[in-house]
Parts: sequence; C-alpha cells; structure tokens
Amino acid sequence: MLDTTFPQSDLPAAAGVGYKPQHFSQILEQPGSVAWLEIHAENYMGDGGRPLAQLRRLSEQFPISVHGVGLSIGGEAPLDTHHLARLKHLVEWLNPASFSEHLAWSTHDAHFYNDLLPLPYTNDSLIRICGHIDQLQQTIGRQMLLENPSSYLAFEESTWSEPEFLTEIANRTGCGLLLDVNNVFVSASNLDFSPQGYIDAFALNRVGEIHLGGHDTDTDDHGAPLLIDSHGHAIADPVWALLDYTLERSGPKPVLIEWDNDVPDWPVLSDEANRAVSALQKIPA
Repeated sequence: MLDTTFPQSDLPAAAGVGYKPQHFSQILEQPGSVAWLEIHAENYMGDGGRPLAQLRRLSEQFPISVHGVGLSIGGEAPLDTHHLARLKHLVEWLNPASFSEHLAWSTHDAHFYNDLLPLPYTNDSLIRICGHIDQLQQTIGRQMLLENPSSYLAFEESTWSEPEFLTEIANRTGCGLLLDVNNVFVSASNLDFSPQGYIDAFALNRVGEIHLGGHDTDTDDHGAPLLIDSHGHAIADPVWALLDYTLERSGPKPVLIEWDNDVPDWPVLSDEANRAVSALQKIPA
C-alpha cells in the first residue's frame, strides 16, 4: 500500500499539451492558454545534452507531468530494475507535478514490443499489477497515475470490468488514475459498449489527469468500423462531447492534449488547448 506521505499528483486543473522539441521556443514565448506540459519519461533518461537542458528550462516556467511508456506494468516478468533506476533519477532531479504509466504490457522474456499490449482482467493479473505499482511507487517516492488503455479485443477469461479493475488497483495500492477519454471512446466503439456508462462506472474521484487525443477510423476483417488510437489528428467532436460529459461529473481536472504523430505547428496545438480551456470554463470550480 502506498505510503500516504508520498507526494500526490499536483497539476493545475487547466489545459496542458504533450511537449515536442520543435515547439520549444514558441511554448516559452507564446504559451497562450497552456498551463502545464507532459513529457515521455524514456526520452529524458540520458545524462545530459540539449533535451535535458530544454527540459530544465521548461520546468522553470511550467509544471511537468512525466508519462512513462516502457515499464510494462501489466507484464508477467518483474519490473526492469535498470529502467526503474533511470526513472528514479529523472524524477528526483525534475521533481515533476505528476507521474503516470499504462495499464498494459510491452515486454516478454528478453523481448521489448513497441506497443502497449492488452491483458485479461483477472485476480492473478490484479495481484501482479498491484505488486508492480507498489514497487514503482516505493522506488520513485510518489504516487503514480494508472491510465486506462484503448482496446481492440476483450478477453474471455476476464472476471472484472475495466472500471472495476482500475478502481480495485487504486484501492489496493493508493495509486491515482489517469482517464484517457479518447481511449474510452475508441474502446466503446470497438467493443460496442456505452462510453457514458463507462464514465459513470469510473472512479472519477481518483482521477488526477485527463487525456485527449485523435484517432483513426478503419475497418476490421468483417467490414465493421475499427477505431485506432493514433494521436495523429485533431480531437474528434464526439470525444470533446464525452469530455464535457466527464467534467460535468468529475469537476475540473487537468486536461492534456496528446498529438504524437504528424505533429502540427504550434498554433494548431495551441488552438486545441484553447478548446480544452473552454470545456473547463463551463464547469463550476
């Protein structure tokens, strides 16, 4: 169980964006409504150079959220102690406002897969993931947020719904939750469930951060629509509507714009942040 003296997520209930180096100067000079930034941990685990120098400068002006993509929290193997050590070093010198990872796995034996892969929601998975989260939180000395995945299939052996599974993990470990609203929309379309019903079942009181991103529309082998969480487009209108639905129930939360592929110029990303601000302004503080 998490030591409750550990720092919890401390991001402002405002709009943030995923930082990209090509936007460095414009973010500093023309931040607009952007109040915080997110980085991917694995891009900043080196010992020096321009990336770390830029990150140090950004951290003087903005709260930073660190988002991990390589710990394989849901994997069967123990967490990589070398990866944990590098992550601990990053967190210690940066002192970010928040740290998050995914409910997924990406490693098996000596192999690393460049993807966030799904897992069944069973009691065995629950025990293993809680152990990994306890180890991570003790190592970095702070609470982590666990993100709901985008799903393209469901496991027959699952005995928990996803919201129930995430809530139980949070109850057992003291971790917070990161609610990716686009992932909810993608999964709901692919697996044919109500995205609003998912939000209603989610432990919104545990949410320390909300993510929004773009998705691609494809078809599966049977010709049915298939949504892909690509982070390569502007956020779709139905996802914005689902954000409104979420914020009406959760109250104001930190809202991040993710755009990782085909990254646009800064004004386009800044406009998406403005739209997140508009959504937040509709919600009483």
